[in-house]
Parts: sequence; structure tokens; C-alpha cells
Amino acid sequence: MYQVIADERDFIVINKSAEVHFHSQDGTAGVVAQAEADLGIKLYAVHRLDTMTSGLIILAKSSAVAAEFTRMFSAHLVQKYYLALAIGKPKKKQGWVIGDMAKSRRSMHKLLRSTENPAITQFFSHSIGEGERLYLLKPHSGKTHQLRVALASIGTPILGDTLYGGAEADRGYLHAYCLDFQYLEQDYRYTVAPPSGELFNSAGVAEQLIAWQQPADLVWPQLKKAK
Repeated sequence: MYQVIADERDFIVINKSAEVHFHSQDGTAGVVAQAEADLGIKLYAVHRLDTMTSGLIILAKSSAVAAEFTRMFSAHLVQKYYLALAIGKPKKKQGWVIGDMAKSRRSMHKLLRSTENPAITQFFSHSIGEGERLYLLKPHSGKTHQLRVALASIGTPILGDTLYGGAEADRGYLHAYCLDFQYLEQDYRYTVAPPSGELFNSAGVAEQLIAWQQPADLVWPQLKKAK
């Protein structure tokens, strides 16, 4: 269900498995409740991942720490980087996906042309063969289903994300890959490769992750503001 990556004084960082609920439901413990039971401490969620998504989650050990991390996330002081796999050729190989988001049908969300309070996603991508493409995604906002909608909007829905038109697969190929932030004047960076997925474990992905092993150190172009 999860693996503890770091156990710090004020928080822990876990690596959630794919297809694991974040919150408890249907009488089954979610990943936060399970971690609380396993570790014997109260934990406070400060951000979340969709059920299909694997990867890094910060859980605070007190309400005061949770409030500080919530402030940091709201102020975009925690940098998040994700990996995704999709089939096909995108409308653009790197760049930005920007637009307001609205609820749609069947628990879906959609990207709008307006930009009053937009979801902002920056990405690089790299071909790993056989029509498959690996994406490194950096969200600059925290909207529900933001990354899933962003890739669907450029014509390459995430593999396994059938809600947004992705092809059937052994998992939803979205993974929270890296967290980079400063807390109490100390720098923290956690990077964890996807724990599961036949294609995530392929040689092509492994080769590209060597180039992307420190995504926070890559040159991410600044968004050009309209004049």
C-alpha cells in the first residue's frame, strides 16, 4: 500500500502505491489511516493523490505543522514533479497547458479556454519507443485532476486513465516523482522512481530517468506574460 521514504521530526514522506485510496472508504482503510495504524501516531494530510496515482505524499505529525505545510502548498513553495506515460504524438512535445477547469460529466473535469483562475502545467516529454512517450510534469497550481486533464487536452491521455480516454493498462501511469521544498530553513528533496508498472520498469524509461533524476535542477523556462 505504501512505503515510508523519510521519517522526519515534524512529518513523514511516504510512497503510495497505485490504485490505493487516499481516504478510507467502503470500510477499507485509506493510505493515511493505514499509516496511522502502522506507525501508531496521528497524521495530518496536507495534499493528496488520486487513487490511480502512485508516489510521494507528505503527512504532518501535528496540526500546527499541517497548517504550515498547507500555507507552503498554497504559496507554491513546495515544488512537485510527476511522471506520466501516454501513447501517441502530442500536439506539442514540451511547453505549457493553461486554462480554467470546470466539472464535467462522470466525475470528470474539463479544460476551458478562459484563464481567470487557470490550472497551469509545464512539461517536458521524451519518446521511449513503440509510440510511447514519457512526460515530466510540473504543476504550478493544484487543481483536481489537473495533470490528467492537461495531457488529455494535448491529445495524449495518460495510459491506464480510462476516465479521460487513456488506453487500458496494468495501472494508471501517473506517479508523483519528486518533492522539493524548504522547511524551517532546511532544504528537503525527495525523489522516488515509480514502484510498479510494466512500462515504468522498461529500459527506455530507466534510461530517461537518468537525465531526469533531479528534476528540480533542470532548466524550466519561465512563462512569458502577455503584453
